[in-house]
Amino acid sequence: MSAEHIADVEPIVGRYIHLQLGGRDHRVYFEESIAIGEPSIPLVCLHTAGADGRQFRYLMTDRDVTCNFQVIAFDLPWHGKSSPPKGYQDEEYRLTTDDYVEAIMVFCRRLGLDRPVIMGCSMGGRVVLELALKYPNDFRAVIGLETSDYQDPWYDTEWLHRPDVHGGEVCAALISGLIAPQSPDEYRWETLWGYLSSGPGIFKGDLYFYRQDSDYRDRSLKIDTGRCPVFLLTGEYDFSCTPEDTERTGRAIIGSEVTIMKNLGHFPMSENPTQFRNYLIPVLQKIIAI
Repeated sequence: MSAEHIADVEPIVGRYIHLQLGGRDHRVYFEESIAIGEPSIPLVCLHTAGADGRQFRYLMTDRDVTCNFQVIAFDLPWHGKSSPPKGYQDEEYRLTTDDYVEAIMVFCRRLGLDRPVIMGCSMGGRVVLELALKYPNDFRAVIGLETSDYQDPWYDTEWLHRPDVHGGEVCAALISGLIAPQSPDEYRWETLWGYLSSGPGIFKGDLYFYRQDSDYRDRSLKIDTGRCPVFLLTGEYDFSCTPEDTERTGRAIIGSEVTIMKNLGHFPMSENPTQFRNYLIPVLQKIIAI
């Protein structure tokens, strides 16, 4: 292979791991950045509802990130390249807090990750609050992107899984306005493709967690940031998880750090990775110093 062709190969490796979740075998796909130096701090990334780990591919190729962090992103079961479990045809997918937390904890433990940093966006940003509360000693820090401990629903989920409607197109239409107007078209449409190609009923199933099983307003104030630091970053153009939602949540979590990101919307890591890194890298530097 020529040097020119080698340069075209991104420093990302994809693999499968079998996890026992809810007493059933799940074949879970994950990608990780190739280390370029000494053993790095694991940075486990959680994708948004109805999407998959491809949202974090720009972080995996950013040398300013991977020089200190091993970036790992896995597709939740039923998402991306992670197939549903055997017998899925006889059930409706529905994500709960317990299911979500189990998947994250089992994944991290099966890989033997030593106090990873957990960064999640949207529903991933919501669940990191639960992780910081229940497992503060297991994580070096949590980073919540587009995070709130609760928000009022603004959409009708019944449209998301009907035989006479293309669910992927409806999902993409719903979330398209959450992308900041400054985000380049190339990244905008790449972000939307994750929704256009989502499996039937998956976005709706994720929103069960987001809308009905994750009101953390009575729990977020109990998080001890002395044991697990909390960083919350939200795009100024996000009208789903608004800056006000994140600021309210941050006030409840004593010692948390809140940043409102200019020229970004609900999908900062994929809609405008160049702008996002301006906010993320200073946070990662603070975590290194912890």
